Amino acid sequence: MQPGPVFGNMDKFVGLGVFIDTYPNEEKQQERVFPYISAMVNNGSLSYDHERDGRPTELGGCTAIVRNLHYDTFLVIRYVKRHLTIMMDIDGKHEWRDCIEVPGVRLPRGYYFGTSSITGDLSDNHDVISLKLFELTVERTPEEEKLHRDVFLPSVDNMKLPEMTAPLPPLSGLALFLIVFFSLVFSVFAIVIGIILYNKWQEQSRKRFY
Repeated sequence: MQPGPVFGNMDKFVGLGVFIDTYPNEEKQQERVFPYISAMVNNGSLSYDHERDGRPTELGGCTAIVRNLHYDTFLVIRYVKRHLTIMMDIDGKHEWRDCIEVPGVRLPRGYYFGTSSITGDLSDNHDVISLKLFELTVERTPEEEKLHRDVFLPSVDNMKLPEMTAPLPPLSGLALFLIVFFSLVFSVFAIVIGIILYNKWQEQSRKRFY
């Protein structure tokens, strides 16, 4: 994790960000009530716009009144088969309420979970009591498994993100060995062919001379 201005994390991050914003920065904020939950997918090319409370890049959001409550509040982030769902339990009734639902979200494997925070002139005190992670059992067809495995940069269907160069997957030891082996075989083959052609050319030259 690298500290930065996006709720304590770096700007132009790569991955999925779920933000709980407690203060509106944009003037004339009328249709939104804060605190506000929003989500953003970034491939490393987008900056979070604090002056507009992240509106240009958000996937969706909802109001979450979580100040000065005398009971715990909960947030669930569920990602299954490219479908992102965010729900909350903030009424003390142990009931989930829908907040954000976005299909077509593509997240690579091998990423990390983390939390961060930052404060401005007006500060709140919020405690993260626990963070629980669950691996869901999902049945996929071979085609779905291949599509899931071939995702190298975060993206969202029907949402245009500036192009970034995806990191190439590292070569395995076997793949590296085969590349070197066949390169050597090709080099030897090319040398042998060259020697044969050169000898034939010399023979033809001698015949013409005699």
